[in-house]
Amino acid sequence: MKKTAMLTDANFEQEVLKSEIPVLVDFWAEWCFPCKMIAPIVEELSEEFEGKVKIGKMDTDSNQVTAMQYGIAGIPSLLLFKDGEVVDRIVGVAPKHAIKAKLDYYLAATAN
Repeated sequence: MKKTAMLTDANFEQEVLKSEIPVLVDFWAEWCFPCKMIAPIVEELSEEFEGKVKIGKMDTDSNQVTAMQYGIAGIPSLLLFKDGEVVDRIVGVAPKHAIKAKLDYYLAATAN
């Protein structure tokens, strides 16, 4: 079952910038093969971090304003937002453990 939020230029501010919890945004496109490779990892993380980190996907072809605003030049790009600010960025396909480690790090920093 999909737990990732579908993000758009229209809902980005409300869903990401005003979120009470950290948000991992997966910038992707339908034609992007590496994006398809990382999609199952993002989905698994959305289940593992449910309630602790919001995870959303943004199609860069349909939502170019936000993608340009955050300098998305290569996809997939994963941006981690905390309190409305980008605190980390992963460009390209990364292994699940690497993404999970970053999420754990920022959650631990939030808890202190």
